[in-house]
Order: sequence, then structure tokens, then C-alpha cells
Amino acid sequence: MLLITLNENTLSLSPGSQVIFPHQTWEDYERLLSLRLQRLMSPLPSHGKRINLLSDLVKIILRRQGKDWECFDPITLKITGEAGVEPDSCFYIDNREAILGKERIDLTVDPPPDLAIEVDFTSLTDVEAYQLLKIPELWVYRREELKIYLFREDGYQESENSRLFPDINIKKLFPYYVELGWNQGSSLALRQFEALENFS
Repeated sequence: MLLITLNENTLSLSPGSQVIFPHQTWEDYERLLSLRLQRLMSPLPSHGKRINLLSDLVKIILRRQGKDWECFDPITLKITGEAGVEPDSCFYIDNREAILGKERIDLTVDPPPDLAIEVDFTSLTDVEAYQLLKIPELWVYRREELKIYLFREDGYQESENSRLFPDINIKKLFPYYVELGWNQGSSLALRQFEALENFS
């Protein structure tokens, strides 16, 4: 059992711990969010480094394809009164122009990101939490495995291929280079990935 000290300004917990506030109302969520206490994590190096590597690998592919993007990590995405999530990283690619220059993204009027990425180490991503937000593609990385979920009319379905990068074996390539980066260094792994003639 983890004992924590909590008030409106502070929360003390050990590295890698996550605090979840169950049975709260939407008003409680908004209040805690405004205090930056809605979902608190003291991330482990393994979590932060892997999410950075995943984001950097996506950027390398997008640069190679000549595509523009906007990346946020992390960001609060919500539909007021209905749903809210904080992906570790997300990308606006097809819809990037719709959110340029915006201080806040309001999913009641703004499009969702094209891709959200979660790295699971101290907690498990609840894919169903993303349903109402209708983010077209969700990646969940856990234990050297990348799972790809695509949003359909009846919810998220696991897929072997990415909608955004259909000709690239994301599920095979990304875990290899993420773990290479963890074990031998990020810059080495990214250089090697960037040097590939193709990403098949």
C-alpha cells in the first residue's frame, strides 16, 4: 500500500508511481486538472526514454515522406462532461492546420489527433477510454511489443498495420529500435533507423 500526502498544492509519491482518483465527478476532474493533479506520475527513465524514441521514430518517417506534423507530449484531450485522456504523445498530421496557433484544443470543435501513443510500464492503458475521442490510431507500447489500434464505427480494433504508415512494418521495426535505443543509446538507434534505405 502506498501512503501519500495530498493537498491542493502538493502530492508526494515515489518515482514510477501513479495516482488514480476513482469515483470522481466531471467537476472533480476539472478541478484536479486545473490544479495539475488529475493524473500524476513521477515517470521512470524507462518510460520517458521510450516515449521519446517512439516519437522520434515517427518524426523520422514523416520527414522522409515530406509530411508536416505537430507533436504534443503530453497533452490533455477532452470532451467536456464526457471523456478525457492524456496520451504520452500525439501527432496531428492530416489535421495539423486545424490546430495551429491554438492555446487549447477543444475536441467539441477541433479534430482529434491522427495518432496517440502510450507507453505502459507502471499502468495499463484503457483503450476504451479513447472511444469517445475517436482518435483514428492509437499505439500502446508495453514489454517490447507495440500494439496498433484503429478506430472503427464500433470502436477500436487491434490491427497488424498502421493506417498512417500502411507500407511500413511498424510493429516489427519500432520495438527493435526502441530497445536498441534503451540499451545502446538513443542517438545511435535513431541514426541507424534514419540510415535505412527503406522502412519495410
